[in-house]
Amino acid sequence: MASNPKQQREARARLRAYQARQTVHERRTARRVRDNWLAAIGLVVVLVLAVGAQLLFFNGGPGTPEPSATSSETPTPTPSASAAAGENIGDVPPASLAEGRTWTGTLTLNDVKLGVELDGAKAPQGVASTISLAGSGFYDGVSCHRLTDGGFYVLQCGDPSGNGTGGPGYSYGPIENAPADDVYPEGTIAMARSTNNGYSMGSQFFIVYGDTTIGSDSAGGYTVLGRVTSGLDELKKQITDAGVQGGKSDGAPAVPTTITGFTLQ
Repeated sequence: MASNPKQQREARARLRAYQARQTVHERRTARRVRDNWLAAIGLVVVLVLAVGAQLLFFNGGPGTPEPSATSSETPTPTPSASAAAGENIGDVPPASLAEGRTWTGTLTLNDVKLGVELDGAKAPQGVASTISLAGSGFYDGVSCHRLTDGGFYVLQCGDPSGNGTGGPGYSYGPIENAPADDVYPEGTIAMARSTNNGYSMGSQFFIVYGDTTIGSDSAGGYTVLGRVTSGLDELKKQITDAGVQGGKSDGAPAVPTTITGFTLQ
């Protein structure tokens, strides 16, 4: 028997109500799926940003300090090789090259000739490295990148990079012939090294052009190779008296300075 009009209206109302509930359910399901995707994407973005921030921090980004070629407290910027305490790195010339004797020669900076004397008995490893580098021509044309004045008087040379970070491709120790009282008299020639690391010496050395006290650190003092025996007054007149670029107390010499010769015998 056919349904009467009232039953038909009720059936249509029930169908419309069911369809409305289905539509609401489908929309809620779609919204949950969309929200889950957005949450997942947001999590991935957060992870990517976090990893990226770490990579920037540990690999030269804004979080990494720039290497410094100068320091107001020490004449020793970081050499290129990084050595653990008590460990040489690379092909270090044997200490036996120093022959346990005094070496004499001439170190020429620009056109200033400095007579030098290196003590192979007191600093055999440092002198062996220096005579090896000088004999190979390593120092020819290398700059003196740093000058300090105002109570701390050193001219630092021997970095092929020219910014305080370079070296010969090896690093060595130990510290030799350092003064017990931390006083480096005028004319002293000593090796630069990294702070607190007695096995980080390479090719960088410094000339003390006025009596200077340099405090020891946890590794000790600084290897004294020898001394300037002549020409120091001319070095002052032509180079160090002009001071530091920009009127600073620590930085590149106002007079650009280059090693134009280094002979030892």
